[in-house]
Amino acid sequence: MAGIMLILLGAFKLGGLIKFIPYTIVVGFTAGIALTIFTSQIGDFFGLKPTNVPGDFIGKLIAYIKAAPTINPYAVSIAIISLCIVLLWPKIPVISNKIPGSLIVIILMTIICQVLHLPIETIGSRYGTIPTVLPAPQLPQISLPLIQELFPVAISIALLGAIESLLSAVVADGMIGAKHDSNMELIAQGAANIISPLFNGIPATGAIARTATNIKNGGRTPVSGIVHALTLLLIMMLFGKYAVYIPLCALAAILVSVSWNMAGFSTIKMLFRGQKSDMTVFLVSFLLTVFIDLTAAIEVGLICAAFFFIKKMVDLSSVTELHSSKNLNNAQKAAIQTACQFVSAAKDDSEETDRESQINTIPDHILVFEIQGPLFFGTIQKFEQALDLMSDQYQILILRMQDTIYLDAGGLHVLETLCETCRKRHIRLMIADIHTQPYMLVHKYGLHETIGKENICGSLNEALEAAQL
Repeated sequence: MAGIMLILLGAFKLGGLIKFIPYTIVVGFTAGIALTIFTSQIGDFFGLKPTNVPGDFIGKLIAYIKAAPTINPYAVSIAIISLCIVLLWPKIPVISNKIPGSLIVIILMTIICQVLHLPIETIGSRYGTIPTVLPAPQLPQISLPLIQELFPVAISIALLGAIESLLSAVVADGMIGAKHDSNMELIAQGAANIISPLFNGIPATGAIARTATNIKNGGRTPVSGIVHALTLLLIMMLFGKYAVYIPLCALAAILVSVSWNMAGFSTIKMLFRGQKSDMTVFLVSFLLTVFIDLTAAIEVGLICAAFFFIKKMVDLSSVTELHSSKNLNNAQKAAIQTACQFVSAAKDDSEETDRESQINTIPDHILVFEIQGPLFFGTIQKFEQALDLMSDQYQILILRMQDTIYLDAGGLHVLETLCETCRKRHIRLMIADIHTQPYMLVHKYGLHETIGKENICGSLNEALEAAQL
């Protein structure tokens, strides 16, 4: 069921939604997963034998601390040697470009441990024998009550699989400088999750840890994934009896190096030098990934990122009176300046000169408000505060919207209210320099009829000329 949902997500081109996850969240959960991988390998790296290892981060640390007396010096020695080989292997480019250091570590450490008969835990000693044949395929039992019962769970599995797989692809893109096809990724994951259950398999997703390990060992194309799958198949069917001798401490050393490379310390350092909002979103995503789970990290991270984005848009927006009439008293002028919180955009000398000349030609009976930034639910309060101070002495109000590229339902509502207010005060409302998106929304809403097509002008000069007619 989850596989079918994933295929539908890809078929309806919904894979691109992953691009809306901010970079700070990606960095946060990637670093969080790196720490999670590192923590999960502490026991094997030191050869510890904890009695019970819970799944949560704090629980694992407590279990490892309690098991500290069981540290295995042989396992630690093999792990440290393995880690040194993995880290130093790239220094030999002639060989490392052909043979990954992790493969050398696995083969070499397995031989050493078996020849010296070291008391180290292996894959076989912990998990037993590896099966040498695939389970026989069988169709699942399908019934309407069973579908109804499992449908909510299938949705959760599909969404988690989609998010984790696409985020794995995003991380891989960042590591190799490539671009993935999100929709094809979902379709492929869906196909895998339809076939896997036929062989008693569990849900499959793209895994960030394995993807990062693959890339760090030279994988760059989908062929590496195929080789990965075929290698697992060969190990199971032909070399399973040898794989059971692989020491877990050597595998732990490889994953420790992977977690170090995944952490992205240079990127984190850059974020901490930037805006506090970016740093906050990163920390929230990182901590929730470590202490809760990836899904919670993405959900809360998106909420935080959206909140800071809206706040930033509100701070950058302004409603400015271009013409301060001599009829306004000082208190009114001061109130308008406080309400508007004018933020001027960078303009070259010619633009600034033209703007000043336009302001100087505004007659006293015309009031011009320049809206800078988006006019949406987060910024309409500034607009309303400025308009509340508008005096009845004006005959014409012109809204200049050359810097307003976005308008939402809240902005439409305040414009509609303004139309009604101007009508009651017998003030002619005009709009100048309106962009495409705001104009299309005004047109769809029918507000252009209320304002009057003749009152919507292409520029401030056109509006001023029309106002004189």
